[in-house]
Amino acid sequence: MDYIIGQSRPGGAGAPTSRATPAAEERPPAGHAEAAIIVDGGQDSFMADVIEDSRRVPVLVDFWATWCGPCKTLTPALEKVTRAAGGRIKLVKIDIDANRALVSQLSQLGLPLQSVPTVAAFWQGQILDLFQGALPESEIKRFVEALLKAAGGAMPATDLLADAKAALDEARPDDAAALFSALLEQEPESPDAWGGLVRALLALGDEQQAEAALTEVPARLADHHEIAGARAALSLAAEGRRAADALDSLHVRLDADPHDHDARYELATALNGLGRRPEAADALLEILRRDRDWNNGAARLQLIRFFEAWGAGEPETLAARRRMSALLFS
Repeated sequence: MDYIIGQSRPGGAGAPTSRATPAAEERPPAGHAEAAIIVDGGQDSFMADVIEDSRRVPVLVDFWATWCGPCKTLTPALEKVTRAAGGRIKLVKIDIDANRALVSQLSQLGLPLQSVPTVAAFWQGQILDLFQGALPESEIKRFVEALLKAAGGAMPATDLLADAKAALDEARPDDAAALFSALLEQEPESPDAWGGLVRALLALGDEQQAEAALTEVPARLADHHEIAGARAALSLAAEGRRAADALDSLHVRLDADPHDHDARYELATALNGLGRRPEAADALLEILRRDRDWNNGAARLQLIRFFEAWGAGEPETLAARRRMSALLFS
């Protein structure tokens, strides 16, 4: 699969030799070491804050400046990701204007600090990776996940799953696909990760890769509801794409004959393929209202496929299921 997070690029740099005790800004959650996970660093504390602590956990160093606009968006995102890591990483924030001697020393050692923001990741006293510019939170999470992986750790699977689902819900399928892939590296038999990856690939319009992902699902998960739902979503996407080509003609047919249930059924499939779930459900529910037994209950069965593909807890599923129950049991 293409959506697998890559390894960090190893690097190497020396470090200044001064040391001091950092002042704590925040404390980690209970159960983690007592050292602060987010601190303001500088020349005097660099050895203790960064070099020495990087032998315990990976350390992100955020080089910023008060006049730097992008820094104002990047730093809060770095802090959020650091907190979410639950003590597995540390963040040290360094104002380059207040620490010119340190910046000069690090630049001489090969750290590119000509522009800010620059974020360098230290592990075992060495620079493991870095990036420049204000990345979005999703990209920072990927960077941290790769850093933890290279350092022999990983973000908790529950956090990865929550982030992946959020990315999918927020219409960020590329991020979702990467996160679901990262989860599969940790838990290769996670039905949530397999189902989510297929749905993310479908959202990216890559039916071929989604189908390929389904073929990689472990056999024992084949009947799991998450996998069944992903399989239904893939099947409906293909049907919807074909039906969408005839969308205008389907409306013409229904205008001419509101009882043309074949046209309404195809219209529902096309609308679902276009992501217009409420309208797709409305079309099938209208068939049930007019003739619940049409074509051996085809409208009801297609609605059930929709529910399976959308997910049992989705708002569109819950709303349409209530209306279907009202029609069938009235």
